[in-house]
Amino acid sequence: MTPVTTSHERFLAPDNIIVSKTDLKGRITYANRDFLDIADYAEDEVLSQPHNIIRHPDMPRTIFKRAWENIAAGHEIFAYVKNLTKGGDFYWVLAHFTPTFAADGSISGYHSMRRAPDRPVIDEISVLYKDLCDAESAAGSRKLGLEAGSALLDARLAAHGLTFDEFNFMQTVRECAA
Repeated sequence: MTPVTTSHERFLAPDNIIVSKTDLKGRITYANRDFLDIADYAEDEVLSQPHNIIRHPDMPRTIFKRAWENIAAGHEIFAYVKNLTKGGDFYWVLAHFTPTFAADGSISGYHSMRRAPDRPVIDEISVLYKDLCDAESAAGSRKLGLEAGSALLDARLAAHGLTFDEFNFMQTVRECAA
């Protein structure tokens, strides 16, 4: 059950790195101390749980769809993510999602490292994420919502000649949010 959200923001220390690992279905198999501390969970509360236990409702599904498509295809992806704590507070991270490969080259799970983001980027990306969430909810169904959110994101990126990774790395959020 998703907790009631608050307007209280928590901040990851610049030298902290959140690490988590999941199986192929996105269930948590490892969470480091930084993850547990900022999200207010005990290890036994998150192990075997879906990683979306920390998904904030303000996060567009479009962003996670893009992340899952990339890592399932064997690629890494970077994205700014607003996460939810057990008590309903929130915190922002710059997340690096990667597949974990078995000895035979197959994908055996997923790995994410997250660090404190640049504050000016978060102030700007919040505008884009709100637009994506609005497009998703206005579409009438979950499927159409994902299509609408993806189309809006692709249009904003194309208008500036950027890929999703370039968007996150070059911190050109201001241009794409407009």
